[in-house]
Amino acid sequence: MLSRVRTAALWGLEAFPVECEVDVGPGLPGFILVGLPDASAREARDRVWPALRNGGFQVPDRHVTASLAPADRRKQGSAMDLAIAIAVLIATNQVPGERLASTAAIGEVALDGTLRPVGGTLALAECLWRSGVTRLICPLGGAPEAALVEGLEVLAADRLAAVADWLRDGELPRAVAAAPDPDVTSGAEDLADVRGQLVARRALEIAAAGGHHLLLVGPPGAGKSMLARRVPGILPPLAPEEALVATRLHSVAGLRPPGMGLMRNRPFRAPHHTLSRAALIGGGSPPRPGELSLAHHGVLFLDELSEYGRALLDALREPLESGTIWISRASGTSRFPARALLVCAMNPCLSVAFFQLFRLQRESSRDRWRSRPFPRRYPGLGPPQFAASRRDRASAIDPPDPCRQKGNPPGR
Repeated sequence: MLSRVRTAALWGLEAFPVECEVDVGPGLPGFILVGLPDASAREARDRVWPALRNGGFQVPDRHVTASLAPADRRKQGSAMDLAIAIAVLIATNQVPGERLASTAAIGEVALDGTLRPVGGTLALAECLWRSGVTRLICPLGGAPEAALVEGLEVLAADRLAAVADWLRDGELPRAVAAAPDPDVTSGAEDLADVRGQLVARRALEIAAAGGHHLLLVGPPGAGKSMLARRVPGILPPLAPEEALVATRLHSVAGLRPPGMGLMRNRPFRAPHHTLSRAALIGGGSPPRPGELSLAHHGVLFLDELSEYGRALLDALREPLESGTIWISRASGTSRFPARALLVCAMNPCLSVAFFQLFRLQRESSRDRWRSRPFPRRYPGLGPPQFAASRRDRASAIDPPDPCRQKGNPPGR
């Protein structure tokens, strides 16, 4: 018997709808999963079969073929486990499938039959809603995040047996959208706490108001990092559209636990200067967002800018101009957003530092000679000046002794 259940999958940052087809037919007992699944998706059989057995269902003793359409796109993750399990139950006539019209299912299945939330739930739910799905079955832990999509009815389930009861005309609780993140601007680092630094504070205000990138140059301990970490506090709060994009991005990257609401505070990313090019702008297989994309609608702080390699700084040129990063691989192309405010800090170069050190030493030496007490018997003799020649410098530092010039021993 053939059954179909709608679900979704991730590749990089993009989610796309997937139709899970399961056919149970004659042949030796076995399970085949086709449709370009990755390693974690291919392990679905090792999770679904024990979940069916421990949940009180009958494990198929015939040949089972599962297809993830479209078959020409790679699928990653365990978000399709629940759809595969439901399709197997329908194909073996253990539950009816009439209630699955315009309904999709996402979630990971544990070995004991419980359902676990997956990363990128918001992106998966939004993708399914755009494809025409009006109802979504989701694990209890990730249902509040999926309910953030307006117009989508989200049903929360904690076990596979609860989903089977709902298919038999049972009831599942409807999830409520998660509350936004608490506002932490009151306890965050505030620019109002900075005393002095009038020029630097004015530069930060102009950069934050106009969206201009900023470079802070100064000696160690001048307060560059302190000022840079206070830039998010003077930026305006995230708009609803910006909060939705930032939340979806951080959810796919695994930086937010499933089930959380929209972000309210702008992201602030401060990577170390030893990071790789893929960690800065994104990359890998499957493609993952880098620090520049994670700072989308926020601040990317590059401390010790002079320590970054030239290749890393050149890689930032096009993304900062266009606001988009394209990662091209043999398996496909991924697009990441990159609208971030770049704030950099660095120390002066060695030549400037040496010149400043020499100037400070020269000024301290001059001040020391000016404060040196001179005997009253040498009226008109003031502090020595820096002479141009070695002889003049020696005569200026060691003034002549009148006793020595008359041939008398010193002190007489």
